[in-house]
Amino acid sequence: MEGMSQTHVWYVSYGSNMARDRLACYLQGGRPPGAKVTYPGARDGTLPRAEAGIELPGTIYFAGESTVWGGGMAFYDHSAPGPTPAKAYLITAEQFADVAAQEMNRPPEPDSPLERLVFDLPAGSSHSLGPGGYETLLALDDADDVPMVTFTAAHSSTDIEHTQPQEPYLAMLRTGTAEVRAASGLPRPAAAQA
Repeated sequence: MEGMSQTHVWYVSYGSNMARDRLACYLQGGRPPGAKVTYPGARDGTLPRAEAGIELPGTIYFAGESTVWGGGMAFYDHSAPGPTPAKAYLITAEQFADVAAQEMNRPPEPDSPLERLVFDLPAGSSHSLGPGGYETLLALDDADDVPMVTFTAAHSSTDIEHTQPQEPYLAMLRTGTAEVRAASGLPRPAAAQA
């Protein structure tokens, strides 16, 4: 990991992006099976350098209405009892910013503040980028000096009405969870418990 501590991050996905083919649509462009949206892809379409199945403290919950799948969207509540299966992908900070932008229904843009912010947040802290879903950045921990980061909503699982996810989304989550079980692990992010 030498030389990657200021260029790469471990993007930790707890939702549909646990499925590598789903994440590839955010990186290389395309439409995941069952989705209603085609993604432009990241500025750098290179696939992750590495991936690892991990377990997060906390839990996922479903809320809101997905424009991609219909039904509820998965969010991560790090303060609720867990654990939650997740997958960490080693990607560049630029790619992380582009994945986050597409999750926030924005186009990838050069010089995103996220590209720097991921290195400035101390482990266990969060930063809100806006009021919408997936606009709260969580710095979970680090592995070999490479930050482990994810994004979720600002609300907790107890602050919002839960909604039922649709079958295409659940199918993608099942695929991702199976991949997590098959992947080798990283250290559990202890700071995510904060």
